[in-house]
Amino acid sequence: MEAPAAPRNPAESSGPSEPSVAGVTTEITVNSPEQMRELGRRLAKLLRAGDLVMLTGELGAGKTTMTRGLGEGLGVRGAVTSPTFVIARVHPPLGDGPPLVHVDAYRLGGGLDDMEDLDLDVSLTDSVIVVEWGEGKVEELADDRLHVLIHRAVGDTTDEVRHVTLRGVGERWATVGLGALSA
Repeated sequence: MEAPAAPRNPAESSGPSEPSVAGVTTEITVNSPEQMRELGRRLAKLLRAGDLVMLTGELGAGKTTMTRGLGEGLGVRGAVTSPTFVIARVHPPLGDGPPLVHVDAYRLGGGLDDMEDLDLDVSLTDSVIVVEWGEGKVEELADDRLHVLIHRAVGDTTDEVRHVTLRGVGERWATVGLGALSA
């Protein structure tokens, strides 16, 4: 992985519709699926129960690959696979850590109302919630959240390079050292 871009001023990370306190933004270049998985494992070390992580990127960008790494880093039970057809999967912890709730919001049109209809059997405050395709749908779940935007080349390409932007929103992420993820 290449070194991240210099962290931006938290005040610059906050948009007009975001809370006034936001964490720094970090950009990382990932060159392979294994590096994306490793980024997920490293990110897991920064996560705690109650965290909401929103993953955005084109089909095949690496959202589920990153979530596999998150699951490995959190030490949860069960293979992390795409929840496209079941909408949500709960992965209980193997140890003392929080469960991982992996949601695919692609087919959810009603936003938070649809999320409530999922009847998740774990409390949101006790779990790490990872939502693929959640932008514009699940922001209301938490004032503090981490947006992960994965850019990749589109079209007929075998290019494995991904540009990952991590942007924390809210007090929770204001002091988290996201830049350490590139080490």
